[in-house]
Amino acid sequence: MASIFTRIINGEIPCYKIAEDEHYFAFLDIRPLHPGHTLVVPKKETDYIFDLEDEALKGLIVFAKKVAIAIKKAIPCERIGMTVIGLEVPHTHIHLSPINTIHDLDFRKARALSKEDMEDIAEKIKAHL
Repeated sequence: MASIFTRIINGEIPCYKIAEDEHYFAFLDIRPLHPGHTLVVPKKETDYIFDLEDEALKGLIVFAKKVAIAIKKAIPCERIGMTVIGLEVPHTHIHLSPINTIHDLDFRKARALSKEDMEDIAEKIKAHL
């Protein structure tokens, strides 16, 4: 069965898409730590990040870098934090989140935002790509 991320990539489940190329896809997390929290995934479904082929891992990081730069330009913050937990969904994904302190990466603080807020945030980030 396809992961929820594969279903998002295939358009079966709606998302707030930030960026996409032939191999990678980025979209807003629906329970963000902070506005702008974005997930970056390879389109090829692979459960564990370190099971990716070297070229796919390099490509994922470079794609994530482009997205992170756009988030930083769109959302006032000190830095863009990057985490890979890998237990929530069996599909490799990187969390990119605007942060000002190390404590801003506490996933227990994640919360839903309104549809309007999500649309606005997605447009602000995409404007910087």
